[in-house]
Amino acid sequence: MRVHFIAVGGSAMHNLAIALKQKGHEVTGSDDAIYEPSRSRLEKYGILPSAMGWYPENIHEGLDAVILGMHARADNPELLKAKDLNLKIYSYPEYIFEQSKEKRRIVVGGSHGKTTITSMIIHVLQKCGLDFDYMVGAQLEGFETMVRLSDAPVMVIEGDEYLTSPIDRRPKFHVYQANIGIISGIAWDHINVFPTFDNYVEQFKIFLETIVPGGTIVYNQEDAVVNKIVNESAADVAKKGYAVPAHHTDKGTTFLDVSNKIIPLLVFGRHNLSNIEAAHRACAELGIADDQFYDAISSFKGASKRLELLGKNEETSVFKDFAHSPSKLKATIEAVKEQFPDRELVAAIELHTFSSLNREFLNEYRGTMDKADVPIVFINRHTFEQKKMEPYGENVVKEAFGNGKLNFFNNNEILVEFLSSINYKRKNLLLMSSGDFGGLDLAKIAERVLGK
Repeated sequence: MRVHFIAVGGSAMHNLAIALKQKGHEVTGSDDAIYEPSRSRLEKYGILPSAMGWYPENIHEGLDAVILGMHARADNPELLKAKDLNLKIYSYPEYIFEQSKEKRRIVVGGSHGKTTITSMIIHVLQKCGLDFDYMVGAQLEGFETMVRLSDAPVMVIEGDEYLTSPIDRRPKFHVYQANIGIISGIAWDHINVFPTFDNYVEQFKIFLETIVPGGTIVYNQEDAVVNKIVNESAADVAKKGYAVPAHHTDKGTTFLDVSNKIIPLLVFGRHNLSNIEAAHRACAELGIADDQFYDAISSFKGASKRLELLGKNEETSVFKDFAHSPSKLKATIEAVKEQFPDRELVAAIELHTFSSLNREFLNEYRGTMDKADVPIVFINRHTFEQKKMEPYGENVVKEAFGNGKLNFFNNNEILVEFLSSINYKRKNLLLMSSGDFGGLDLAKIAERVLGK
């Protein structure tokens, strides 16, 4: 089969391209800019375009399919030619569904925890020796790609609620038609697409309706919004709620207290314990016994960029995390404080996404950093320009967060100076962003902090 990817450089798109190349298909791609690690990985598999840009000559009648990435625009010249030639055009999620429609599909939805729950399920299935396909939004240790497509009878899919493609305005997780759906929690996000909270919540109500009749919804019954929409839904599904399991923490390690056993974990925080229980319920639907599940989950190290340990010594640990939305920020800070109750916490968040920078949405962050001893907010001043947004300063941020202790920076060099001036004796450092703090090397910051 001959497949061409429009906007091949995205994290999901380039992984799908590699997965299809590994299956023996003829794969080409185009993009106007490709960054690391996508660039090196595409080059390794012979898929990296020879030149950046959009070239209609890439599109011809010999193609069996064109896969369209979200990064492309509706007037993309390659897309327009593919339409003129009446070629089969798939969005990324449409192609994933096409390849998995004969499989049993687990689709993990929710405003937070999707990547981690998906990763946990994948980890357990692999440990238990099951054959399965997957699509996950992070690079996992021990897996070459973020996508696998084979003849396996099961597929585990991270179900993003963002739009499917420039020409398909459905949220991605509406496309997959889950047999087993998961909703981990609902907290308003993607306000550029879902302008009101009610509009955002509506997408999860629709998700319930897309589950295959007779299927199952595994849902966080401790989330009031999730609990309400699931129990009010008339969808023909089995409803299986979950909550944070019994646990305790001792000397920096969290243990599950389940099935008359004590299970040590490599991850921590109430949000991760909740994620574990979501994965547990989903795996049980696939026939995984409790003993098998807990034995496997005890070796789960966490998803990439989720409370990732950059380094530690006897008195300090430095973590980085992908947290950027209000719910993720609050949960991540509370997790570190609960795990290390005898240490102060220096917590820095970069506001980087369109939603997080939106002045009206900023008030959603009120109280989210209250558990941090030294709360820090960083905004790269160039980000406003890149996103064509009206800039604002320290006073607006402090008022929105409602935190008198908050430190604000819009220059990363001054931020590094501030972080370096702190005495980290009996303190932890948590660096959170979906960006890179304006190009900072976080590993070097960790080295400097731990060397003090």
